[in-house]
Amino acid sequence: MWIYEKKLQYPVRVSKCDPRMAKLLLEQYGGADGELAAALRYLNQRYTVPDKVIGVLNDIGTEEFAHLEMIATMVYKLTKDATLDQLKAAGLDDHYAAHDRALFYSNASGVPFSVQYIQAKGDPIADLYEDIAAEEKARATYQWLIDLTDDPDLKDSLAFLREREIIHSLRFREAVEILKEERDRQKVF
Repeated sequence: MWIYEKKLQYPVRVSKCDPRMAKLLLEQYGGADGELAAALRYLNQRYTVPDKVIGVLNDIGTEEFAHLEMIATMVYKLTKDATLDQLKAAGLDDHYAAHDRALFYSNASGVPFSVQYIQAKGDPIADLYEDIAAEEKARATYQWLIDLTDDPDLKDSLAFLREREIIHSLRFREAVEILKEERDRQKVF
């Protein structure tokens, strides 16, 4: 059962209207290594892992939805006061033509979200290594997004998300070790 708190996991503030940055943030909204792909991947993989690590996938998958909500809030705040000329200058005119100012699951280049981004091998250790890689790619993307903005408020929220990706990677690494120890005890290869 999920309980939704009507607040963001971490405050999202922006200092200025910046449609260009909003476009770049879409990478974490609907991109291959973004928050939606991560949430769906982990909540799907939980059905084929041993009970000892289901909680890790549940917890992190759920938290990824909270991150998705933060990214959506950032995009909204960065574009809510933008003029059409500003949206066009940022390369969001195609998005505007198809969706107005509504959020749509796509990456920064406008490529729609695809379920092909969601990996599930059915081998718990292989899947957890995939998850570690996904978290490290998200961490790197957040760092690059931080590097691309001069907005100190936005940097703060992005730094929070980057740090959570590091924690997730560590938790998945711990889960791998738990499963390897179990495999070695049972002599299962």
